Amino acid sequence: MRNYIFSPADILLPKKDHEKWSVIACDQFTSNEAYWKETDHTVGTAPSTLRLIYPEVYLGKTDAQAVTASINDTMQDYLKKGIFNEYPNAFIYVERIQSDGKKRSGLVGAVDLDEYDYHEGSCSRVRATEKTVLERIPPRVKIRENACLELPHILMLMDDSERKILEPLAQMAKEGSKQQLYDFDLMQGGGHLSGWLVPGELNESLAQSIGALGEKHGGITLAVGDGNHSLATAKACRSAAPTEQNRYALCELVNIHSEALEFEPIYRTVENVDPDALLESFTSYLEREDIQNPSNAEQQILFVTQKKKVTVCAKRPPHALAVGTVQLFLDDYLRSCPDAVLDYIHGEDEVEAVVAKPNACGFLYGCMGKSELFDAVEKEGVLPRKTFSMGSARDKRYYTEVRKIK
Repeated sequence: MRNYIFSPADILLPKKDHEKWSVIACDQFTSNEAYWKETDHTVGTAPSTLRLIYPEVYLGKTDAQAVTASINDTMQDYLKKGIFNEYPNAFIYVERIQSDGKKRSGLVGAVDLDEYDYHEGSCSRVRATEKTVLERIPPRVKIRENACLELPHILMLMDDSERKILEPLAQMAKEGSKQQLYDFDLMQGGGHLSGWLVPGELNESLAQSIGALGEKHGGITLAVGDGNHSLATAKACRSAAPTEQNRYALCELVNIHSEALEFEPIYRTVENVDPDALLESFTSYLEREDIQNPSNAEQQILFVTQKKKVTVCAKRPPHALAVGTVQLFLDDYLRSCPDAVLDYIHGEDEVEAVVAKPNACGFLYGCMGKSELFDAVEKEGVLPRKTFSMGSARDKRYYTEVRKIK
């Protein structure tokens, strides 16, 4: 096959014990050490992706250099012991039954990192959806730069509104016309995961169909849904020492129109400020002619404190999304508030809990619809950090497939 934006890859899977092999993404449950201790207890001494990742709950609490060395040694050890089956030049069709019972379909393959650029103003075909925090990349590079294997928790999104790519594969799996590679329950309430080897004769047409999706959105073909900092890390390693193997990153591609994908808003709270002064500044900010954009639709933003709730109307908001309008204001306002604490909050109840404290306030707003994402990225470029969340923590991707990168 010639190079495509999303291609088959030489994929490794463990020969047995998938239940102990697969663990959730390293950036989940970062405040819940008990979750990871239970995972460690479940895995025991069995081969597991737990031994190939650095759960972020332990960052700053353990010796990063020693952990990284152990990860690299374990990767080599697993290869020497022959624990894997290899599927060359393969796509794997996957079905994830989430904790809510909904089925999420995906396609595991390799995205071309030369087509990806996470910087603001990028015109790349593979686009970051949210702002990349550059400080988060170097610690991840330390882990990846000497690793011989990669494990993806990256979820890429495509806008296949006609449902021509994954749905035929789902039908083939249902009919039993594809080779099933795994079928097991994920640990710690993660639901169920099944995977099938896509017949090789379909690889070319799948890659072509995926590549053609960019015609809808000014060339944007794929967008990062989850795992942007992992993809940015792969890009950094590629840029530092390019090889044919590290040109690609393994990931799972899902259709943004899947009923299983739910976008949830991520709200903002601010502590250690004068809420009344902040509200006054916010309303004044929205009245400034130099930030107004008449092409954006009117937005309703609820400002909440311990004592009041005020709906603020942005008639000509500076950003197409309400979360973007709030974030642009806060980026400007908080420069002069060194003691202020900005946080990103899931759920209105959690916001209410924060603003019950004195000198705290929050912003509530509607969530961007799934169908708006590609248009928003095309219009605004990279969206603010923590614009939206895709589902609950337990429904994030579990590490399962593996690929050699050295």
